[in-house]
Amino acid sequence: MSSGRALITGVTGQDGSYLAELLLERGWEVFGLVRRTSTFQPWRIEGLLDPRREGRRLVLLDGDLLDQGSLIRAMEVARPDHIYHLAAQSFVGRSWSEPLHTAEVTGLGALRVFEAARTVCPQARIYQASTSEMYGDQRGAPATVDGPFRPRSPYGTAKLFAHTTAIAWRESFGMFISTGILFNHESPRRGLEFVTAKVARAAALAHAGSREKLRLGNLAARRDWGHARDYMEAVHLIVQQDQPDDFVIGTGEDHSVEDFLDIAFALVGRDWRDYVRMDPRYLRPSEVDALRADPSKARRVLGWQPRTSFPELVREMVRSDLAAANLSLP
Repeated sequence: MSSGRALITGVTGQDGSYLAELLLERGWEVFGLVRRTSTFQPWRIEGLLDPRREGRRLVLLDGDLLDQGSLIRAMEVARPDHIYHLAAQSFVGRSWSEPLHTAEVTGLGALRVFEAARTVCPQARIYQASTSEMYGDQRGAPATVDGPFRPRSPYGTAKLFAHTTAIAWRESFGMFISTGILFNHESPRRGLEFVTAKVARAAALAHAGSREKLRLGNLAARRDWGHARDYMEAVHLIVQQDQPDDFVIGTGEDHSVEDFLDIAFALVGRDWRDYVRMDPRYLRPSEVDALRADPSKARRVLGWQPRTSFPELVREMVRSDLAAANLSLP
């Protein structure tokens, strides 16, 4: 389908904003589900809501993953051809302090989306955002869609529930539900609770003259990092396939937090060791030392591959923070 009507949950987040931009540029009518709260912050999508915008604009609908009725009402308004379920409590660290909330939002929230769609628009194509955190300790092997899955956080276990439910609903009710197991993906729109955004911001502050110390947990942790913009292109391709399926989306390379620090601080001519301290308080109850994707299926079936290299990603994030502070590179 070249265009149609799409509903995105989590539209105000990093991924949702990039996906909404992509769909609007390709002629889709796009509806975004938002939970109205006192902390509602649409800064990532403000340009998509501007009435002066040329072409289609993003339409926001009220909805809450904890309220089945609100999901049904949103779908009745949007009448979507595609549903992209991206919303979740997605911060692993927070999932340890709020495990029940994470299970309700991230796990059962997905089930509520599937059931609302089965009630209102059973023919809609659904994308379920799965995560590399479902794998847990990979023991050195690159991850495929077949697992094995050994999640080591409340967030990972909640996502695994959502992932396996998506497959069960696909097989039991004939629904078009595809999943994308996305490995770590970052951008200048990443929330500041995430380590990559913390590092980029710290590098920019160091360039501005700050001597403030950044405190982090496991600096040796290795992740398969890509750009969220590239990954949303893969997500759209997944839902465009003739049959629902499951895909791993990543770069196939892994880098450590120290690697990220090296590139970020080198860009501003600083040594990160002067600004960063390892703090045991930021270690998690169960650490995942390394995660790396096997994206060969996505490359073969979707014809997708990432466009942004790891160094380019890091530099883009630091440059964005420098620009926000009206600073230029040395």
